[in-house]
Amino acid sequence: MIKLLRALDWWLLAALAGLAAVGLTVLYAAVYQGDLSLWHKQMLFWAAGMALFALLSMMPLRLLGLASWPLYLLTLLLLALIPLIGEVHMGARRWLNFGIINLQPSEMMKWALMFVLASWFASREARGPIDIGLPLLLALLPAGLIVIQPDLGTTLVLLFAGGAMIVAAGLSWRLLALAVVAGIASLPILWHFMHDYQKQRVLMLLDPQSDPLGKGYHVIQSTIAIGSGGLFGKGFLQGTQSKLHFLPEQHTDFIFSVLAEEGGLVAVTLLLLLYALLIARILVIGQRAHSRFGSMLCIGIAAIFTLYVTVNIGMVSGIFPVVGLPLPFISYGGSALVTMLAALGLVMRVAIESRHQIPWQLPGSPLA
Repeated sequence: MIKLLRALDWWLLAALAGLAAVGLTVLYAAVYQGDLSLWHKQMLFWAAGMALFALLSMMPLRLLGLASWPLYLLTLLLLALIPLIGEVHMGARRWLNFGIINLQPSEMMKWALMFVLASWFASREARGPIDIGLPLLLALLPAGLIVIQPDLGTTLVLLFAGGAMIVAAGLSWRLLALAVVAGIASLPILWHFMHDYQKQRVLMLLDPQSDPLGKGYHVIQSTIAIGSGGLFGKGFLQGTQSKLHFLPEQHTDFIFSVLAEEGGLVAVTLLLLLYALLIARILVIGQRAHSRFGSMLCIGIAAIFTLYVTVNIGMVSGIFPVVGLPLPFISYGGSALVTMLAALGLVMRVAIESRHQIPWQLPGSPLA
């Protein structure tokens, strides 16, 4: 037991504990005048997520690696079922109702993709056509199923994190430059296939005041809340924008605005430092990983968290269009929180195996 405790990455746990404290506090402030059952549910989600975190941190990576393909294929199947039997909430068909649980497969796919790409690059680099082509296909297939839900935010997460892993696996700078040029050139095509409301979100980024009571309302109210917080904020439970419910989706996508209004620049700085510590520790653990699988897995997970934080804070601040990405460990939501904690459980397992120098390969394993 003592040996296991010494193998844990306590900086990672410290960052996670800090984010849990901030997240539950801000969520309470966001819902205390409304539905407090959401806060109680989030506590249960944290309990379930931490149980999964502990379970995965004790499972050998080599066995988890062998499960990566079945997990990916199962999640892909669940995504394929969404257009057929998926439930619609707020105009989007993203959920599968299995009675005791309402599952969002797109949240699972973010991590399943990281899993299978880490497995793929565990014994090869991104050099040949097959080494690059199959990972691209593995990312594009679920991205296509998710974008029609519609869920542009999750689609961008898949493509960004998958691309980051391919680059980290050894993609040449020449091919990377070509990919960037191709991505820029495809923007008109992407614009053509975007829904009208998605186009309006992009246009509102340029001039939200052109429709202050309509499409620009979200961003305007959010920036008012952030700006009014000042240095020390208005005080816990004293935010007027959130208290009077001017903020839209203040317990999910726009919860950062609640934090900034009530806690000010001091609270925002604390949150950013916690995120910086978390992501830095993930990358450090990946750099010290005893296996290439663990290293690639950490890179993918760090990429996802980085994109989540950057895009969410950017969109509520009026820098990026609103795409519906939650703020990690702060926004309300069971599927997102549990899968994020599961991902950190994998990172912790990488740290444990690296310190104990546990062999990665199984005799006769396809990953060997």
